Amino acid sequence: MKQGVISAIKNLVVYVSFDEGSPSVNEVVEVADKDKTVLLVDSLQSGNIAVCLNVRGTKSVQKGMAVTSTGHGLEMPVDESLIGRVVDALGDPLDGKPPIPMENITRRNIFNAPAQAANFTGTKPALLETGIKAIDFFTPFVKGRKIGIIGGAGVGKTVLTMELINNIAKTGAGLAFFAGIGERIREGHELYQTLSENDLLRNTCMIYGQMDQNPVQRSLVALSAVTLAEYFRDDKNKDILFFADNMYRYVQAKNELSGILDQVPSEGGYEPTIFSDVKSLQDRLSSTENGSITAVQTIYVPADDLSDPAVQMIQHELDSTIVLSRAVAEQGIRPAIDLTRTTSSLLSPDIVGDRHYVLSVQVQALLQKYESLKGIIAIIGENELSPLDRADYSKAKKLIHYFSQNMSVMESLNGVKGEFYTREETLKGVEEIIV
Repeated sequence: MKQGVISAIKNLVVYVSFDEGSPSVNEVVEVADKDKTVLLVDSLQSGNIAVCLNVRGTKSVQKGMAVTSTGHGLEMPVDESLIGRVVDALGDPLDGKPPIPMENITRRNIFNAPAQAANFTGTKPALLETGIKAIDFFTPFVKGRKIGIIGGAGVGKTVLTMELINNIAKTGAGLAFFAGIGERIREGHELYQTLSENDLLRNTCMIYGQMDQNPVQRSLVALSAVTLAEYFRDDKNKDILFFADNMYRYVQAKNELSGILDQVPSEGGYEPTIFSDVKSLQDRLSSTENGSITAVQTIYVPADDLSDPAVQMIQHELDSTIVLSRAVAEQGIRPAIDLTRTTSSLLSPDIVGDRHYVLSVQVQALLQKYESLKGIIAIIGENELSPLDRADYSKAKKLIHYFSQNMSVMESLNGVKGEFYTREETLKGVEEIIV
């Protein structure tokens, strides 16, 4: 064990001088105070000085206190006892229930990704029905792939995520994980209540690092959730449905830490390590020969700017992107999906079949024509269009209305019963409109 002493403190950053040798980066060191405060080594400086982060933001840490290295990294308990529980980035309960007994529970370093098998071969894509028409049609939910829900504040990202959890968990398609990264406490509580009322907690793990917590915990909660998901995938041979709300807040937390650590920002004012931060996390949301991780990630768009560097960085890692639009939301359409900007690399004949693929091409053509005709209609009126253009414009309007849907998770608020559509029902409905 290496011994040191705190030489300086700046906000959540603690500088520790060690006598002989330094601990490793990402190693945990412990302060000799009444709380046994946990510090995480972020980087090393010359003269055996370790730059550490105060994980809990404990106020009892003072200059001159003794510090001891632990020889291990930041560890997350991994066990079936976490199913149905709400915990923080360190595995401590947030649901008001008794602490999780730590005897005989395996703990894993959240920074160590398991080794990938070199001979792993993919299987035939398996479609998962979400019951949401717009998603099943435009961005098919494929086992082991990544889907992003992109949109600004207040356009329905969290509601859509809750609906997906509600619909998919009912099918028993896999073990559901929810990582609440820097989101509102109210939304986390509502999700917990919804899952509890529908008896879905028995198949769900929830890991929260929300707005009231410091940026260290908010940046670590995604890694903790992934570590637990990897355990169930590799050791328990489970298929995982991984929901992250919100992936932009992960970058934002990392950016806050970068500012505290006096790092020079990169493009757009984000942390210099934004590429490796996003890439290393996304690479762990993968499948192995033991099981799969299917990821659904919400991405907040600052000022509704889809060209934001952080949004672009995350979007490049996704197979499908569902774009939620404020203009669509203002029309009263729910979910407020912008059908023309929503894209998927998985919408191919090999995955969804020829029938679905041909229909998607026809629908996209109609929607694109609708967008181009809107400007003309604003000037000369719909009656001045040719009969063919009027027919196509009418079909596009019917399609836009058809892809709106009542959400089951909103029943208790608006009194309107939620709707669930199979993929076959969705395809039939589209055919009735465009044929």
